[in-house]
Amino acid sequence: MALSPLKMSPDTCASKNAYVDADELRTAFALAMSAMYKKEVPLYGNLMRIVRTVNDEALVRSSTPRVTALKNGDVAAERLDLERHGAIRLGSPYELRTVRRIFAIIGMRPVGYYDLSEAELPMHATCFRPTTTSALKKNPFRVFTTLLRPELLKDIAARDTALELIAKRDIFGELLLDLLNVADRQGCRLTQEQSPIFVREAMKTFGWRPVAVATKDAYQKLKEEHPILVDIACFQSSHINHLTPRTLDISAAQARMKAEGLNVKERIEGPPPRDCPILLRQTSFLALEESILFPRLNGTFENGYHKARFGEIEERGAAVTPAGRQLYDRLLDEAMRRISQCPGSPGSAEQDRILEETFKQYPDDWDTLRREKLVYFDFRATAKANDSNIPTNTTCDNLLSSGILEAVPITYEDFLPLSAAGIFQSNLGRGKRVGTSIRSAFPDKTGYERALGCALMDLDKSYLDAQEDSLRRCASELGIAYDSISG
Repeated sequence: MALSPLKMSPDTCASKNAYVDADELRTAFALAMSAMYKKEVPLYGNLMRIVRTVNDEALVRSSTPRVTALKNGDVAAERLDLERHGAIRLGSPYELRTVRRIFAIIGMRPVGYYDLSEAELPMHATCFRPTTTSALKKNPFRVFTTLLRPELLKDIAARDTALELIAKRDIFGELLLDLLNVADRQGCRLTQEQSPIFVREAMKTFGWRPVAVATKDAYQKLKEEHPILVDIACFQSSHINHLTPRTLDISAAQARMKAEGLNVKERIEGPPPRDCPILLRQTSFLALEESILFPRLNGTFENGYHKARFGEIEERGAAVTPAGRQLYDRLLDEAMRRISQCPGSPGSAEQDRILEETFKQYPDDWDTLRREKLVYFDFRATAKANDSNIPTNTTCDNLLSSGILEAVPITYEDFLPLSAAGIFQSNLGRGKRVGTSIRSAFPDKTGYERALGCALMDLDKSYLDAQEDSLRRCASELGIAYDSISG
């Protein structure tokens, strides 16, 4: 007798043709997560409505698709309707390795390393995301994934309590683990029958469970040591603490959020507004207070509250080269130094003014950004290429100036550690010792990779590869040597 999809054995055999494409499964996964988060955090639905309205208005203001592409990169429906990023906080190497296996099935790899200790957070992170141009176009879903660094905690008792709570919980269901083993045997793939079960079971890992694994007393002690510890260690799941849509005008979206009464953070994180946006700008409405239950030692429960989940939006600009990132970091350091030297505590408007003034040193037109190799571009042959006699010794600059090629900035797919930390910090309840509860800051990429069980992908390589692939494609279409236009 045939088994129904929800009752079948995960190990049911199937032909090769029955395997689900990783990109399609990633879309099903992202849609399920969005539906789950909207149900759990109703204000997320309001946020989505605001972002859709702002995006529609921004597209109407854009004079041509090319203007839109230059300012925002490709903004097909997959970008604006499907694009999301989430964030999870993991407590142990086992949890990180298991999450890596989950994301591998839906075509997401760990890209880049983020040290959050400089922002007084005892964590480091990577971004799980698609890595090929074609996969990113289909659905650029990404998850910022932090891991606790217990060695940074000064208080040994708090560290031991956190590790004990993490060790005794199991955020992965048995059926999900069975499916991961099946996927391993099937080449990191699942069948049409297995895939919906996988998505359903994975949502249990990332959904909100309001019953804590910690007693109220243990929760309070961890919160006093560092407020982020309670969100990492005290619950039965690695709940998504935000699910972020992409907006084309974050300043307009921020103003709309305020007008509708959302409790929005004061400043937008990231670069100042620019004619040629770079990297990433982020803001959020602040974390909600949610009812939870704390277990008592006698088997009963007592009521409590927890703040962790919030509503974030992002505006993505162009990916910058190492030279572009060095310039960004230098100017950001300069702006932060100027802000710190202001008498008193400058307000958000004054901080933004200083940031904008400092960043006037960063070129803000696409041609200069390209010529100075500060931004990565996708090069494309235009219709004019068919009607032109192209000399074999031509250069990329000549082809661009004659209109035979065009250059569209490649969208930045990753994160900024200080911006992420700024969002996290604004959504934390202030513990008594934040700023003094962790040891000296230092990065530990090797330690993260050891916990992950594999090497992290280089953040810049995917952008450089995409740029070079586009030049090779153009050279082939134009019938000229790649070397002549790649310099």
